[in-house]
Amino acid sequence: MGGSSPCASCKLLRRRCTKGCIFAPFFPADEPHKFAIVHKVFGASNVSKMLQEIPFHQRADAASSLVYEASARMRDPVYGCVGAISYLQNQVSQLQMQLAIAQAEILCMQMQQGGPCPPPNAPTRTRSRHPSPIIATSRASPAS
Repeated sequence: MGGSSPCASCKLLRRRCTKGCIFAPFFPADEPHKFAIVHKVFGASNVSKMLQEIPFHQRADAASSLVYEASARMRDPVYGCVGAISYLQNQVSQLQMQLAIAQAEILCMQMQQGGPCPPPNAPTRTRSRHPSPIIATSRASPAS
């Protein structure tokens, strides 16, 4: 791109960065890791084709999504983003169950019942079969 340094993709692929380089606006030279991971997962040719088929005003979002998905695929090659989403959906479900229990306990206390309140009929606690390893390891203790 003139007198400036080549974009991250041209630098990695060891080619001259032209003025019309499809990668230059989305993979700047100061962030080489972004293109490296996208190239490793999807391949430069495929990424180039995808970006060319998308309207220009949507390409930045598409490039950002490719970086995110490639990063997720590196952490979890089988499930990628879906593993992380599944884990988070399961966590939301568990928190909703805990909230329902807490609300039931508050209601019992407000009604000033003499004995302990029976637990609400909440669904059993389930774990996702495919948690994302990065997210799953950040939990304090594994679920039983």
